[in-house]
Amino acid sequence: MEESVVIEGGGVVGKHEMANVSSQDDVDVIQELMDVIKVVGSFGDFRRTQRKECFNLVRRIKLLVPLLEEISDLDEPLPDSANICLCNLKKALACTRKLLKICRDASKIYLAYEGESFMTRFHALYDKLSQAIDAIPYDELTISDEVKEQVELMSVQLKRAKRRTDTQDIELAMDMMVVFSDKDDRNADSAILERLAKKLELHTIQELKEETIAVRKLVKERNGQNAESTQKIINLLNKFKQIAGLEVSDVLNDLAAPKTLQKCPSLSIPHEFLCPITLEIMTDPVIVASGQTYERESIQKWFEANHRTCPKTRETLAHLSIAPNFALKNLILQWCEKNKFELPKKEASNADADSSTTEQKEAISSLVQGLSSCHLDVQRKAVEKIRLLSKENPENRVMIAECGGIPPLVQLLSYPDSKIQEHTVTALLNLSIDETNKRLISKQPGAFPAIIEVLQKGKINAKENSAACLFSLSMLDENKVAIGSLNGIPPLVDLLQNGTIRGKRDAITALFNLSLNQANKGIAVNAGIVIPLLHLLNNRNLGMVDEALSIFLLLASHPEGRQEIGQLSFIETLVEFIKDGTPKNKECAVSVLLELGLNNSSFLLTALQFGVLDPLVEISKSGTNRGQRKANTLLNYMSKCEHI
Repeated sequence: MEESVVIEGGGVVGKHEMANVSSQDDVDVIQELMDVIKVVGSFGDFRRTQRKECFNLVRRIKLLVPLLEEISDLDEPLPDSANICLCNLKKALACTRKLLKICRDASKIYLAYEGESFMTRFHALYDKLSQAIDAIPYDELTISDEVKEQVELMSVQLKRAKRRTDTQDIELAMDMMVVFSDKDDRNADSAILERLAKKLELHTIQELKEETIAVRKLVKERNGQNAESTQKIINLLNKFKQIAGLEVSDVLNDLAAPKTLQKCPSLSIPHEFLCPITLEIMTDPVIVASGQTYERESIQKWFEANHRTCPKTRETLAHLSIAPNFALKNLILQWCEKNKFELPKKEASNADADSSTTEQKEAISSLVQGLSSCHLDVQRKAVEKIRLLSKENPENRVMIAECGGIPPLVQLLSYPDSKIQEHTVTALLNLSIDETNKRLISKQPGAFPAIIEVLQKGKINAKENSAACLFSLSMLDENKVAIGSLNGIPPLVDLLQNGTIRGKRDAITALFNLSLNQANKGIAVNAGIVIPLLHLLNNRNLGMVDEALSIFLLLASHPEGRQEIGQLSFIETLVEFIKDGTPKNKECAVSVLLELGLNNSSFLLTALQFGVLDPLVEISKSGTNRGQRKANTLLNYMSKCEHI
């Protein structure tokens, strides 16, 4: 007689029936896991700041499919060890799906602002996944050697990814640090703001409207918590809107329906009638090379801003010609007539707009000619006007370059007139916001030596803007090398030591960027960068402690840098910040000490003598996410050192 088993509720089933139930449960769990992998594989694109990490994670997760297929083909019920493993894997994949969904849909500014926090979440997820994978009973499940090797490789990759500490975009992190600084509002209105908008992919009207939705959702989810960081995110969003020419208003209310929808709120406009850029009904639809349709005025502005891609598909266009979409226009007109919907009237005709653009181009062309005039007053007025125009909008920056303005501007840098020098280098700074212009300026013979000469010998405003210009141009890796080899670093160090607060900030930002290049680290050390950096640490009221510590972190990875900064007084200063600095100060100071200690444990002995242990333990428990991670790594390393 078959043995019976009492189940919940008092029922009784035989062991054979129990096996069938268990087998069906196994199939259900495996199918759930397969479904999750399929869903995350279809997520598509992710936010730029976490894109690489997300794509790598999705690619690794897909490696589980052959394993799950082999398990599902088994005839026998799974052993308990396998069920426990699948249960843990199910929990880990649920966390994976949640994290990837956030990285796909959440506010881009929020994800950049909390970049380190999200990296910690990825690392915790790697732990869960690798633990679940390592517990798989391959022999009991008779898994093939090929699949076993594939899954074990995935586990190795997850552990290796968790050990990486340099996954963040350092240039993006530096831009965020400068923009969120409360000490220098000027930086938030300079080249860095537009560059950051492009990096975060928040420079089109559609992108900004989608970001507003995401930020509004974030505000509601936080429900008053983290008010300070929330306000910073909203403020930066509003600055991006100002750059794009959008009206700035309350983030919770400014995403009501577009104006055309507000006229008839009960009416739903067909999606295909809306321009993908403005999300408003089209009055003059045109087709671009990708086959997508846009409002004529919107796509022309997109092209005038030096874009060569389709806003919707992101593919590079074969040409920039546009053709009227008469079929769609007729459908829109018929729909409007049927629904008694009045199309919005254009403020100016296309002919008027074309005429205005032509007039602007003629005016800029005339100013460019004035740059080469033999009359000093004509040159001075022309370069001053070009400086102002280059600051106004992206279209002017493109137009000035197209009219041939960059070569004569570079030539004017050497003109022995302080005002002309200042206007010229500032105009080049403004023009360099555009990525194409960056390359055009860099290719001009003598451009870098001339900018560096202004940095060395110019008036204070010209020096400051020269430093900012070098920072902007150094965003291209090849320019980092060029600026370093042309002796651009010593005058930046001099400005850092002797400049105004604004000058110091321009200098430290440029020096940070240049020090991302390994060879430039040694040049900066030999130029005497350590002394002014220590001065910034000892004068906290200047508001550049985090920036100084960030450069020290870069220098600590270079032998000459370690030799120069690893003095007793510096280690003591680091420990002071670890004890009583701001949370960000503590995080940066711990990072520098960790970098020094990993290369020479004697630095850690010195730090222990200055009482670093207790504050390190405190940071490991209650510091910033990155601070906790660094502090724990440092404490673990200390415990492994035999002589500590």
